[in-house]
Amino acid sequence: MSMIGTQLEGPGVWAGPDIDWMKEGLHVLSDAELKEIDLALKHLLTLGEVDFPDITPQAFPLDKVGDLMRDLPVRLRTGRGFLMLRGLPREKYSDDDMTRIYFGLGSYLGRPMTQSYLGDLLGHVMDVSDYEPKSRGYRKGGGQLMHTDSCDIIGLMCLKSAVSGGESRIASALAVHNAMAEKYPELLGLLARGLHLKRTDEDGRRATRTFSKDRVPFFHEENGEVTCYLPTGYARLAEKSNQVPFSPEESEALYRVRKVAASPELYLDMGFKEGDIQFLNNRMMVHGRTDYEDSPELENRRHLLRLWFEVPSWPAMPQAQVFHTAEDRRLWSQYRQPLIELPSIHYKKLLEGSLAKMVD
Repeated sequence: MSMIGTQLEGPGVWAGPDIDWMKEGLHVLSDAELKEIDLALKHLLTLGEVDFPDITPQAFPLDKVGDLMRDLPVRLRTGRGFLMLRGLPREKYSDDDMTRIYFGLGSYLGRPMTQSYLGDLLGHVMDVSDYEPKSRGYRKGGGQLMHTDSCDIIGLMCLKSAVSGGESRIASALAVHNAMAEKYPELLGLLARGLHLKRTDEDGRRATRTFSKDRVPFFHEENGEVTCYLPTGYARLAEKSNQVPFSPEESEALYRVRKVAASPELYLDMGFKEGDIQFLNNRMMVHGRTDYEDSPELENRRHLLRLWFEVPSWPAMPQAQVFHTAEDRRLWSQYRQPLIELPSIHYKKLLEGSLAKMVD
């Protein structure tokens, strides 16, 4: 009997109002752990200007914190699916050194994945729509609808918090499945069959294709496990394009799953403090953010750093749910420039682009 359409059970099936995330999903770094991280950063800096693909556990040596990070994929896969690390002294480190620490910690989790046509291994999640009018959703301000990303684990570090709002909103995608099975079983069947997806035009031009070749299932069962992939933004782009017309039932299924994922009965809001790092199991979670008030100055805007990880110890993502293929990422990676992920370089390029437009 197929598990899809039944009521799934397990630690990864939960409702936000029932979760005390500060007890179940928060790790406050101890003084000893902070000292380890500081020594690892100092060691990394002795090696010179190390580019991010070369930040490895050998270049960023950790002891107990290394064990914590190595064990994290198991915790995320068998537990609630999320963890927040808290306690990094944000005021002690520059933006660039915070990014190096983040990469160093992440090197114990798995392989960082290319995220866009820029070839970037780290995404800067902030509102730069006044500098980049054609930005993807994570480069724009305001709230963000619930979705999953194209990776095994997503990490988000808070460099700069918003003036107000901008909380991380998460939910169990397995619980979303259960709610759809109970309330909209026929629409769940359409989501399990899959919807067509569309990349942004710039991502598509530098990859193998803009549209998915086949329908991509939001819920897929393989080897006795249900894997969730809810790329609601990409599905909405495909629907709006009308190049792969959605049936009325498919449009209704997309609308309903977005509404269910964002329902107060399911979601959990986690406030981001500067220096916090959140890790999510992207195969069983959906995430978004609440609306927020931002600063007008670029350097003071809400700013998160995003990493996507592939975890070699996990079973491979079901092939039917792979939208960004290895070949797509290879094509994107050709456009990466050394150290492009450093915040100092990121700010510099944004300002240079703005000045160039003024001259033009």
